[in-house]
Amino acid sequence: MQFDRIKSLIGEKNLNLIKEARVIIIGIGGVGGYALETLVRSGVSEIGIVDFDEVDITNLNRQIITNLNNIGEKKVILAKKRAESISNSVKIKTYCEFLNNENINTIIGNNYDYIIDACDTISTKKSLIEYAFKNNIKIISSMGTAKKLDPTKLRITKLSKTVCDPLAKVLRKTFKNEKYYNKINVVSSEETSIKTQELGSLMMVPATAGILCAKFVIDDIIDF
Repeated sequence: MQFDRIKSLIGEKNLNLIKEARVIIIGIGGVGGYALETLVRSGVSEIGIVDFDEVDITNLNRQIITNLNNIGEKKVILAKKRAESISNSVKIKTYCEFLNNENINTIIGNNYDYIIDACDTISTKKSLIEYAFKNNIKIISSMGTAKKLDPTKLRITKLSKTVCDPLAKVLRKTFKNEKYYNKINVVSSEETSIKTQELGSLMMVPATAGILCAKFVIDDIIDF
């Protein structure tokens, strides 16, 4: 009933494939929150969410799980409640931790088919990409969305093909000698960064990046 309009678009077989997928999202802020929203509303029923942070008033401009009444609360708890208010079939596993090399195997292990990297820490992004390729887990990594205004400039592309993205530039240097370098999938903006001292952001860009991360997963799942 809830997903009838999805079934009418892609068929029952593909809907069932979506329901059976296991996805973990690292970072549940501006990008990750919209990735989660899209996956839940698309029928994914087993999702892990990793974030150690609490809601800050500065998050209200772009993060879908936030409002004036939940400042100071744990993001993973709020995200779980929101997801469960949308779908009674979704199972959310929360990890209120900062993911690093010490806990990555415990958190991810072989429990997930897809990783959505929506975090903003370069060292964590490096760990996630290395772990994904080592363990044959499919990954989509969101690059920088700060200092950008145009969501239409975002693309699902390869890390090796990114432009105008300082964060992606750092990762290109990190992975350029790896044999899987040309296989690293990312969401990145082709827009030239606005020259500001602060990491300013407007909702449309991180929200679109999150939706595109989820699109990558859905597109890979379905046989269409």
